[in-house]
Amino acid sequence: MAVANSETLYLAEPADARIVEPLDMMTLIYQRRSGITHLVGEPVPQMLEAMGSDAVSVAMLASRLAASFELGGQDDAVALITERLEELAELGLVERSSNA
Repeated sequence: MAVANSETLYLAEPADARIVEPLDMMTLIYQRRSGITHLVGEPVPQMLEAMGSDAVSVAMLASRLAASFELGGQDDAVALITERLEELAELGLVERSSNA
């Protein structure tokens, strides 16, 4: 497993490569490429939407999300977002790459 750092960029799978279906408090994300359906909760759908088609750093994504959501302190927000992005990378919903 790769280790995220401040140079790590994340790129979400294209929106047309997945079907997103809200289901009460959870969201189903069907990944066309793998044929796998993921059941996720907040803030995952909001993160994928905020990423759009851009490769983003954790700080960039935190800034985008802060425009719509109360994220608390910057350190807490960065830690939470990093953790979620790494989980999404393991699921194949985002790719991680180095900015170096």
